[in-house]
Amino acid sequence: MNAEELYKILEKSQGKKGYRFNPDRELTLSLLEGLLENKDRYGYMCCPCRLASGDRERDRDIICPCVYRDPDLAEYDQCYCALYVSPRWDPETMSKIFVPERRPPEKLLG
Repeated sequence: MNAEELYKILEKSQGKKGYRFNPDRELTLSLLEGLLENKDRYGYMCCPCRLASGDRERDRDIICPCVYRDPDLAEYDQCYCALYVSPRWDPETMSKIFVPERRPPEKLLG
């Protein structure tokens, strides 16, 4: 599977739930490629913007879509890595937003 194929699959499934990808297709495909690389590396698609431990149970919170996506979208209109954005997301004003890390510090140590 490549990033384009994953895009089509996730766009369909996540779109039904009301989520959408960042309209910057190049960024989105790059992030999806990172998900696929992590799947090859760890056996699961963990967030490409975070360090995974390689322990699926420990990383459960960052398997995409991560558990932080919904609160990030509610507060910042985009998730931590900006793969998913809200309908209110505007690239002119929001592409520079810094979404703080919600993952607990003890999980950041890998």
